[in-house]
Amino acid sequence: MQEPDVLILGAGAAGLMCAIEAGKRGRRVQVVDHARKPGNKIRMAGGGRCNFTNYDLEAGHYLSANRHFAKSALSRYTQWDFLALVGRYAIPYHERDHGQLFCDDNAKAILEMLLAECRAAGVTLRMETSVEAVEREETGFRVRTDGGTVRCESLVVATGGLSIPTAGASPLGYRIAEQFGIPVRPTRAGLVPFTLKPKDKARFAPLSGIAVPASVTAGGKTFTENLLFTHRGLSGPAVLQASSYWQPGEPVTIDWFPGTDLAAWLRRQRSETPKRQLKTVLAAQRPQRLVAALLDGASAGQVLADLSDARIDAVADSLHRWQVVPEGTEGYRTAEVTVGGVDCDAVSSKTFAAKQVPGLYFIGEVLDVTGWLGGYNLQWAWSSGWCAGQGV
Repeated sequence: MQEPDVLILGAGAAGLMCAIEAGKRGRRVQVVDHARKPGNKIRMAGGGRCNFTNYDLEAGHYLSANRHFAKSALSRYTQWDFLALVGRYAIPYHERDHGQLFCDDNAKAILEMLLAECRAAGVTLRMETSVEAVEREETGFRVRTDGGTVRCESLVVATGGLSIPTAGASPLGYRIAEQFGIPVRPTRAGLVPFTLKPKDKARFAPLSGIAVPASVTAGGKTFTENLLFTHRGLSGPAVLQASSYWQPGEPVTIDWFPGTDLAAWLRRQRSETPKRQLKTVLAAQRPQRLVAALLDGASAGQVLADLSDARIDAVADSLHRWQVVPEGTEGYRTAEVTVGGVDCDAVSSKTFAAKQVPGLYFIGEVLDVTGWLGGYNLQWAWSSGWCAGQGV
C-alpha cells in the first residue's frame, strides 16, 4: 500500500501547483490522474499559446455565489508571483488586449516548467490511474484506485469541472464532495458559444465567419469585444464572456454599435447625404449582410430624407438594444469552464480545507469560482493551488 502524506486528485494546473508547494515543504506528495498525460487543459489554453494570467487581476473578474471567496487567494499568490516563476524559466511571453498574457511560442513551456518544479520538489505523478472509491479513516483517507490503494493524511481534490470532456473532464470532484456532505451548486457550461433557435439560425447562418465589435449583455453583465457568427449561432469573446452569466430562457441584449450615438450619427448623415438609403449608410459601419439581416425590408430601403427624428430614434434604439433568446449553448463540449461547483461557503478561503472534513481540500475549477476569459481561470488555479499547498 502506498502512503504519501498528500494525495492530489488531478494533474491539471491547480493540482500541479499545489503539489509543488506541498513538496517544497517536505511533504511526500503523490498526484494521480486518469488522463494519459498531465496538464491537458494547459496545453490547450489560449489556442496552444497558454493565456496563463492577466495583468489586471481582481476578484470582480470572477463569478461565484460567494463573491468574496476569491479575494484572499488572489491577494496571497498574485499574477506577479506567477510571472516571477515564468521569469526564472526565461519563458518568453507577450501581452494582448485587456492585459492578457500569452506564451510567445508554445503552451508546453508552462507545463514543462510546472513538471520541472514537481521533480525538484520530489512529487510523484501517476497517470492513467482512475479513482474507484474514497474512504475516511481516523487519521486521513484511504483511496482505492485501479492501480492499488493509497493512504494519505491530506486529500486534495483538483479534478476540475465538466468542460471539454476530451481533455479529461470528470464529475469525480463533485461526487467526493457530496459523499462527505459538502454542497455542490448547480453546474452549467461557461465561456461557451450560444446556439440559436431555428428561425434565428436561418436568419444569421449565412453570416458565419463574420466578426464585428459589439456589446453583449446577459444576467446584468455587459462585455464589449468582438462577436463572431457561427453556423450554429453566436460566439466570439463578447459572447463567451456573457454566456457565463446567462440563464436558459433569458434574452441576450446586443448593441451592434457600441460607443456610438447612432441616432445622432444618422441625423448627421441625413443632413449631409439625404438621398442615400438607410441600409447603404449603415453598411459603411457594419457588413452589408449583417445590416440586411438586422433591418426589416421596409426600413432598409428607405432614404434618409424620409426618416423622421422619431423613426431614426426607433432604428437606433433597435440596433443598440437588439434582443435574442438563444436556443441554448454548445454545452460542455466546447465550454472553456464550468460555472458552479463545490459550495465555497463550505471551504476555507485561506487554506481551501473543507470546514467540516479535516484533511480534505478543494482547489481550482471544481469550486464554485469561474473566471472571465483572459487568463483568469488559470490564475485561479495557480492561486488556489499555491494557497492549499502551504498547509496540506
